[in-house]
Amino acid sequence: MSARTEDFQTKARRLVLQYVLEHLDKTDTVTVDLDDVYVVWFAKTIQNWKALVSTNLPDKMYYEVTYDGYKEQSYLDAYVKLDNVCVPD
Repeated sequence: MSARTEDFQTKARRLVLQYVLEHLDKTDTVTVDLDDVYVVWFAKTIQNWKALVSTNLPDKMYYEVTYDGYKEQSYLDAYVKLDNVCVPD
């Protein structure tokens, strides 16, 4: 893994951590730090990249962080896992 790719993944984890900390309920007594945030999947094409990120929290949330290299900005989408359905071939 190149140093640049690792930078992107660290940035994605930091963005998710910041989002999680801003959106935790004020009555929650959990603590979350960067070690609780991990990259599930990552891809980079030319100057654009996307990471699927999750946390160790039991909230069923996952996050999609996309970096647009043309505009030099990142986007964060937050999702909740609703279901996991097996579809046989």
